[in-house]
Order: sequence, then structure tokens, then C-alpha cells
Amino acid sequence: MPGRLARLLLSLLLALTLLPAAAFAARDTNSYDGNIYALYAGNGSLVPPRSTLAQALEEHRPVVLGFFLDDSAASKQYAVVFNELQRLWGRTAELILLPTDPLQNRPGQGAGDPATYWHGEIPQVVVFNTAGTPVLDQTGPVSIDAINAALTEVTGLKPQGDVKLSLNREVNELNSEIVPAR
Repeated sequence: MPGRLARLLLSLLLALTLLPAAAFAARDTNSYDGNIYALYAGNGSLVPPRSTLAQALEEHRPVVLGFFLDDSAASKQYAVVFNELQRLWGRTAELILLPTDPLQNRPGQGAGDPATYWHGEIPQVVVFNTAGTPVLDQTGPVSIDAINAALTEVTGLKPQGDVKLSLNREVNELNSEIVPAR
């Protein structure tokens, strides 16, 4: 019986040491938690983008260019807006989200190079018309309504969904969602 108890205690101790460590992620810290779009917006399909800025401009597509950092609280909190933009404009406009680390201290190489448009602050949103001209270029938490208005101007279309979804509501400590304005 003592041998059986020892084996049981050893098995229990082994099971406890093999349990995965708790994961700590926080939307309001500048810590690296992984892909912020998968974690905080529930949509890992946003990065990497389907095409480059140069390709989208060459094909005369409307573009929303978003700059972010995975280890930025501001980018984490703003990730849900880009997720909502994909829902509303995913078939109409090209959504290109880029981390700014590769752009640090690099001069822009012309109209097709994202470094040309980056101002050194995150988040930043640039909306291009089909001629490749920026019609909206703002830093900080840009209103989704302002982005929707710029895309409506560029495309002549309304968003594919409810455009009254413009308030950010926290679901839990990690996630938030865009909900109807009241």
C-alpha cells in the first residue's frame, strides 16, 4: 500500500509540473503577446496582408493602409477597428496592415512603399483612392466613421453592413467589439 501511495503522489506531482504555464496577456500594456489581431480582435487573417501596397496601387484598388506594433497598447486596443473594417469593406477595399518595425529609420522609396506614408506614430491609418492618392491620413485612434466616410468617398459605395457600429465595447479583459451607437 505505501508503494501505491508513493506512485500516486509521484504521478500527481508529475502531472502538476507538466501543466502548461498560465498565459498573461493584457490589452493595456506595451508587452508582446503575439498576433494582436488573433488575440484581441479575434481575427488572425488580417496579417500578413494579401497583397503589397505597390500591387494594390498598381491595380487601382482602394486601399486602407494601417500601421501597428504587436507590442503597443494603442495598437492592441485599436485592432478591433481593423477587424470591423474587414467586415464592412473586405470585398471592396484592400486592407493592408503592417508592423512598423521594418520601417524604422528607413526612407520611403516612392508611392508603392509604405515607409513613404508612415509618420512614426501608431496606430496610423491611410486611405488611398483608386488613383493612389491618400484621401485620409491620420494617426492615433482614428474614428471608424471617418474611415467609412473616406472609403465611401473613394468607392462611391456604402459599407457592406451596419455602419452605425461605431462604439467600442469591452467584452472581457482581452477582447472588445464594435457595437451599435446609442
